[in-house]
Amino acid sequence: MNKNIYVVLMAGGVGVRFWPYSRNSRPKQFLDVMGTGRTLLQSTYDRFLPICKKENILVVTNEEHAALVQEQLPDLQSHQILAEPMRKNTAPCIAYASYKIKKENPDAIIVVSPADHLVLKEAEFREVIIKAANSAEKNDKLITLGIQPTRPETGYGYIQFIESKGFVKKVKTFTEKPALAIAKQFLDSGDFLWNAGIFIWGVQAIIKALQTHQPELAEVFEEIENDLGTPNEAKSIAKTYGQCKNISIDYAIMEKADNVYVCNGNFAWSDLGSWASIHDVSQKDENNNLKQAKTLLYDTKNTIIKASADKLVVVQGLNGYLVGEFGNVIIVCEKDKEDQFRKFVVDVKSLPGGGNEFL
Repeated sequence: MNKNIYVVLMAGGVGVRFWPYSRNSRPKQFLDVMGTGRTLLQSTYDRFLPICKKENILVVTNEEHAALVQEQLPDLQSHQILAEPMRKNTAPCIAYASYKIKKENPDAIIVVSPADHLVLKEAEFREVIIKAANSAEKNDKLITLGIQPTRPETGYGYIQFIESKGFVKKVKTFTEKPALAIAKQFLDSGDFLWNAGIFIWGVQAIIKALQTHQPELAEVFEEIENDLGTPNEAKSIAKTYGQCKNISIDYAIMEKADNVYVCNGNFAWSDLGSWASIHDVSQKDENNNLKQAKTLLYDTKNTIIKASADKLVVVQGLNGYLVGEFGNVIIVCEKDKEDQFRKFVVDVKSLPGGGNEFL
């Protein structure tokens, strides 16, 4: 195990597309979405333990969920939980973790991963991560993990690479969620990978990239560098985040830097970004229904049924729906229309009293 490998788990999302299962008090990453007995955050933490000391794993989350992280990952020390005072997207999140790690270990190699993805064949995943970390240790490279596409998926971003003999390949272009016709072209071309949003780089490389392409962001963190790891950290971070713009690491760095590379992860992966994606990767009955409840189904297919164990759910005549009981919300809707869930949440907020009890 390489003592210089650090892992940063990003666990600050709100999981709107999984409402009403995902709530403000317990977003998707803190749920046992796959029914394994471990939440997505816990499963992601487990995935990295064979290649990273638990002392080198940091979780970045919103301050309102810091206690929940500690509850689900009791092995973590308080200084390993980085509490963001506000949500400012992934660039400030990664900058915060990077400057903190740099102060502790200037030779660190950092793996940044969302806390709510599904990876099958985890041994193969770790093998890819180790190879990428070895490459990042020897070179000034910003490496992103790409996934070999299996279908013309329109819900993922794509990375085009320049073919070469090496394990890591130079990135040519990034494309966000293309139309179906374009996605088919990408699949046929053979030089595009899905963008998994997982990054591997040396701490010096990412700090240099921030200084070069986001100097204002780098400057505000450099101003508080001496406070990181001290009792003044929380107060300084609150002030710093107030000065950060809301920007993703993709727009801030990856699409600007000229030392960006990609490695091919040829294993089953999903960002679990929608109910449809949960349906895709789960075990289903002979009519392609995902059942997490006591059910009586009639003329029903391609549907998700989820309810508490003491409920019987009777469904007739549905195709491609979500039928769910989640606490004080019951929902029946088409599962594939992910944007509709955002509208649901907006409309709930317009209910008398702001609908907070349902969010």
